[in-house]
Amino acid sequence: MSKDFIGYDTLVDSALRGAVRQALKVVSERGLLGNHHLYITFRTGFAGVEIPDFLRERYPDEMTIVLQHQYWGLEAEEDTFSVTLSFNKARCTLTVPYAAIIRFADPGVKFGLQFTGLETGAKGVGPATTTALVPPASASGETPAAEPKSESKKAEPKPATVAKGEEPLEAPSKVIRLDTIRRK
Repeated sequence: MSKDFIGYDTLVDSALRGAVRQALKVVSERGLLGNHHLYITFRTGFAGVEIPDFLRERYPDEMTIVLQHQYWGLEAEEDTFSVTLSFNKARCTLTVPYAAIIRFADPGVKFGLQFTGLETGAKGVGPATTTALVPPASASGETPAAEPKSESKKAEPKPATVAKGEEPLEAPSKVIRLDTIRRK
């Protein structure tokens, strides 16, 4: 196999993180409509992640946040996003670089991305692999009824927690590993 001097891994990773940025930009401007709600899992120890110390202690490796009912001030910048969430009845602002994200999902429309490997800023530097998650459709092919429109968030106690009535993202019916379909 030939050496990849173009860096396709990095190009694909950057493009998909750009899709996450653009999705958050749309939500920051329009809010969450219909069945949309976002699960964002990120590395808490990644360079540039700004979270309160008590959250860093509770989630030393990774943390999942859910943007659905109670979130405020979502801002999608070029390299980071920030959002205010309520933890133990206290509002806290989190700032997360897109490069710190390891999973992004919108179960309301059965969409998800998983970023694996070592990204810059993590413990070490290396190529990232990206997996597109396509969760299975329900037996009837229908989606749940729309949630009432409101700004919000829910903090998940465990990264693998799934909202009531939804299927876990860890067991999708179809996983497309982008690194297996390209030449090495």
